[in-house]
Amino acid sequence: MTTRKLVTLGLASTLALAGAGAAIGQGSSLAMLDRLDRGNWDIRYRGGDGDPGNLCVATGREFIQLRHRQDRCSRVVVEDAPGEVVVQYTCPGKGYGRTSVRRETSGLVQIQSQGIENGLPFSFAAEARRSGGCRR
Repeated sequence: MTTRKLVTLGLASTLALAGAGAAIGQGSSLAMLDRLDRGNWDIRYRGGDGDPGNLCVATGREFIQLRHRQDRCSRVVVEDAPGEVVVQYTCPGKGYGRTSVRRETSGLVQIQSQGIENGLPFSFAAEARRSGGCRR
């Protein structure tokens, strides 16, 4: 094979792999979040970055947008590993964020998030721990 054909094949392979990675990232299942225990979770922010609170978790995906909970946002999965997920999201007119959720157990996760909310920057680290059933 000539050098030109090898370069062309190499470029085509690289583009194909890049396209496959984008498709995997966008269609990712976020299975780690789905394996978290359902119920009420207590959230404790580190360093005074937020007031303690709680969250009724149905799927685990609620942890992705703690600062944009009610907003309709588009999401792109950056990493989808068995023990950690990283998601970037954009909420038109409201801001955006990038959140990492790391699983320690099915009832304990570490969360880091940063972005912009209503024109102001935010950055926080928090721990969320399952505390029981959801309160109705």
